[in-house]
Parts: sequence; structure tokens; C-alpha cells
Amino acid sequence: MKKAMLSQPMAGRSEQEIIETRERAIAALEAKGFETVNTLFTDEWYSEQAMKERGVVQIPLCFLAKSLENMSLCHAAYFCKGWEQARGCRIEHEAAKAYGLEIIYEE
Repeated sequence: MKKAMLSQPMAGRSEQEIIETRERAIAALEAKGFETVNTLFTDEWYSEQAMKERGVVQIPLCFLAKSLENMSLCHAAYFCKGWEQARGCRIEHEAAKAYGLEIIYEE
């Protein structure tokens, strides 16, 4: 089965908005025959406290690095509406283009 990652803006959105957007995106990808690779890192390893204990200074950059690592597992990247205004999503988009992933945009 082909795999895809989600690139989703989160700043300024409620937890409920993030969840609803993710659910729609996952359903759209499943309808196209894709399995979704997790790019929402919520386990304890990624808590603010754990990152600070590990010496992470640029927390958003740590999340982006992990997202790019997970992109290496994917055939496609799905960009949720508003991705153009999110710094991390723009970087993910450039990486997806540069490495030839299929790019899918939320309708």
C-alpha cells in the first residue's frame, strides 16, 4: 500500500480544529488508497519538558526534522488548506517537490 504524510498548519487552531482537519485528510487519503504515516507527534518524548531535558532549543525545528524523517517513508504528501501560510508546511512542500513525492492538496 502506498503511504502519505499530512502537512497541516496548527498555529492558531484549536485542538478540535486540528483533529477534524486530520480526520478529513485521512479519509481523503484512504479513499485514494493511501495509508497515512503519523506526523502528529504527541507522545511523551515530544513534550516540551522532555525536549528541554534533551537540550532541544528550537522545538518547532525538532518537530519539522521528525516530519521530514517520516516523509522518507512516503510516496505522497497531502497539504491541508492554509499550508502556504505555515513555515513548516512550506518547507515540507519544497522537500516533497524536490524529492518527487506525489503532492495532493486538500480540496
